[in-house]
Amino acid sequence: MNERNAPTLEAAPTSAGTRAPRVHYAWVVAAVALLVLLGSAGFRSTPGLMMDALHNEFGWSMGTISSATSVNLTLYGLTAPFAAALMDRFGVRLVVVCALLTVSVGAGLTMLMREPWQLVLCWGVLVGLGSGSMAGAFATTITGRWFRARQGLVTGVLTAAGAAGNLVFLPLGAWLVEEHGWRSAVVVVSLAASAVAVPVLLLMRERPADLGLLPYGATEEPPAVPADGRALARSLRVLRDAGRSRAFWLLAGSFAICGATTAGLVGTHFIPAAHDHGLPVTTAASLLALIGVFDVVGTIASGWFTDRFDSRLLLVVYYALRGLSLFLLPQLFAGSLEPPILAFVIFYGLDWVATVPPTVALCRRHFGEDAPIVFGWVLACHQIGAAVVAGLAGLARDALGSYDLAWYAAGGLCAVAVVLCLALRGTGAPRVVPVLS
Repeated sequence: MNERNAPTLEAAPTSAGTRAPRVHYAWVVAAVALLVLLGSAGFRSTPGLMMDALHNEFGWSMGTISSATSVNLTLYGLTAPFAAALMDRFGVRLVVVCALLTVSVGAGLTMLMREPWQLVLCWGVLVGLGSGSMAGAFATTITGRWFRARQGLVTGVLTAAGAAGNLVFLPLGAWLVEEHGWRSAVVVVSLAASAVAVPVLLLMRERPADLGLLPYGATEEPPAVPADGRALARSLRVLRDAGRSRAFWLLAGSFAICGATTAGLVGTHFIPAAHDHGLPVTTAASLLALIGVFDVVGTIASGWFTDRFDSRLLLVVYYALRGLSLFLLPQLFAGSLEPPILAFVIFYGLDWVATVPPTVALCRRHFGEDAPIVFGWVLACHQIGAAVVAGLAGLARDALGSYDLAWYAAGGLCAVAVVLCLALRGTGAPRVVPVLS
């Protein structure tokens, strides 16, 4: 491979055979995507901060408040596969800007609510639809279009943006809720969503060919993807075809458990559960943000591992370790910050969404060009699992007075995920998309 075609920042190839700028524009697009995903994660983290405040102000039960989160998580997941197809039809930039503005409107209207159905409409429906359009299918689309080398690493970095968004917003949001009330937090979300739309409008580009470039690490033009004006039909067709594969259902089932044990349980209920044991909301939010710190490390490392090791076996290890940590969690809560809960935060944080890069890689391996939409459907299952457990954990807390049963059940679900990932062996010949390592 000559110097001009080497997949480095200094000499990325172009479709015209000319020397590209020192920094391939793929990294600019990835940076914009990173900002979008940072913001999206921060927006989604707000309901967990507001649960006690809404309960105290309106007298709504935890189950009632959790129902809005369940709707949010469900729509977040169900929107993803259609968003991937809409990005192919109308462009990434238009879809993402509309999604950000939808989040802004939904969060802003929350300030006016007086009834539970209004919380479901604003935070459940509007914010769920908006954030779902910026979900994992978005990251998969960006990495699939712009990168041939380093796909696993970039997927890991973009996935880690979710954790980093929590890191930035959770402590700030908790402080706002404690000092100025929950309405101040939703104002910040609304304004931030609008602000993130600006760099998307200015800097996002659809494909490398629009700038006369090849994808980063590619040495020849990728095959042209035929335009399909029927985004809904294409999403359903891909689901129908993927649904005939055993691999799809194994990935969907294990990822549903991933969602149940992360966004559904820990992401939604960790703060009120810690508060039940006497830990201040701001401290609990800081711990959840600290999980995000270690998740950044764990997810980027997982992307690096995914480029080098068997993705199926990585998932087995991740789910086994997660289940162990959740089984132990009920014994670790205390009314003050103690070393055992810090150990859980570090251990669990490294594993939080480390499952995403190997899951994306397996979707690419088995489903080729349709991988972004297939992953969107797999992500829909992730969010349905999250939604079910978010609601059930709230009901369990109302009925039993604690979350202990929810933590133990989640640990058991992780054992099921281990079995599903082991069963991925022998699921048929994968369709490999060649990439440069």
